[in-house]
Amino acid sequence: MKLLILDRDGVINYDSDAYIKTLEEWVPIPGSIEAIAQLSKAGWTVAVATNQSGIARGYYPLDTLHAMHARLRELVAAQGGEVGLIVYCPHGPDEGCDCRKPKPGMLRTIAEHYQVPLQGIWFVGDSSGDLQAALAVGAQPVLVKTGKGERTLAKGVADNTLIFDDLAAIASQLI
Repeated sequence: MKLLILDRDGVINYDSDAYIKTLEEWVPIPGSIEAIAQLSKAGWTVAVATNQSGIARGYYPLDTLHAMHARLRELVAAQGGEVGLIVYCPHGPDEGCDCRKPKPGMLRTIAEHYQVPLQGIWFVGDSSGDLQAALAVGAQPVLVKTGKGERTLAKGVADNTLIFDDLAAIASQLI
């Protein structure tokens, strides 16, 4: 199985320090939907692992998060592709869960779902927490320069981190 795991905010859609709280605020980064569809059509399973502490903070309800993910699936399907498993952490940063990145719980959930080891699987993110989660399970950390990616890169990343401009560049590399 060819599995690619993506963070959501800053990788697939624009991010905001004020959180993405409504379906209207969930806006795909140019080329990201097409990239997911192309990967899917080329035999890749594209899963998503996303921290969504805005739920714990009361910024938006679970229904809104599900609507955002339904929109993502619809847009990718309209391009002939498919989105695999989407897992999210609804907890706040102080709740001590093991799913919130940089902890690797969501990555393990995806691996269990697909019955694959995480060793070498690409996990694409835009933050140091994403990269740390990948390293914690032996996955390949991949940084995109979209979202918080440029800021993350400026702070320094592990030597084995792969760096791309955006999700479209990753799709071109993998396909």
